[in-house]
Amino acid sequence: MSAEDFNRYDSMKLFMHHIYEFQKGVRSLVLCTMCRTCAALVCERLDRLGIAHLIRPVTENKVNLYFGERACLETVRAFGRKPLNELTPEEDFMLGAMLGYDITLQCERFCKRKGRPA
Repeated sequence: MSAEDFNRYDSMKLFMHHIYEFQKGVRSLVLCTMCRTCAALVCERLDRLGIAHLIRPVTENKVNLYFGERACLETVRAFGRKPLNELTPEEDFMLGAMLGYDITLQCERFCKRKGRPA
C-alpha cells in the first residue's frame, strides 16, 4: 500500500467515524478537508444515507466538505464562499461552536482576533 493509498484509507476511516458521530447525535456539523476525488466518493455515500452536505473549494485539488444538520449547513452558506481564513471573528466563532470545538478556546480565539484581552 502506497503512502497516498494509506492516507486515503485513513481519511475514509475518519470519515466513517464522523458519520457515526453525526448519526448518534454527538455532532451536528462535520468539516473534512480532502481531495476532490475522495469528496466525490464521500458525497455519494452521504447521498445514499440521506445526509445533507456542502462542498467549498480550498485549492485546485482540495475541498472542504461540510455535512450534518441542514440548519448548520444553511448557516455555513450564509458565510458566502469565503475561505476559512477570511471569516470574520464572529463567523469563525460560530463555525467553531457548530463544529463542537471547546467553547472556552473559541472565546479566547475570538478575543484574540478582535484584539481584546481574554
